[in-house]
Amino acid sequence: VQLVESGGGLVQAGGSLRLSCSASGRTLSSYRLGWFRQAPGKDREFVAGIDWSEGNKYLVDSVKGRFAISRDNAKNTVTLQMNSLKPDDTAVYYCAASSNWGDLMNSQAYEYWGQGTQVTVSS
Repeated sequence: VQLVESGGGLVQAGGSLRLSCSASGRTLSSYRLGWFRQAPGKDREFVAGIDWSEGNKYLVDSVKGRFAISRDNAKNTVTLQMNSLKPDDTAVYYCAASSNWGDLMNSQAYEYWGQGTQVTVSS
């Protein structure tokens, strides 16, 4: 499956961005999905994940109350709504897909990755 992220950009602190990840090759309903980010000089970190069912969602503590993950299997997309952005949120954001029951917060659980989209939050 090929994943393509969109929606990144430059935003002032306190602003919002909506990242989307679209898939081709296979339907996303077959996968658990996640968003990760990597800031310069830092390791890639988990941001949000969602199981096959819309009912099971996971967020890293630093984004709880600000970010939300959702999926639309009919449109073959997964979305990360980011509100109240902070300069610390600046990173390249990646979407990823997992076909297994591994820990969604662990990047090793994911077989497929997008190329990433840059999010820059200015102070």
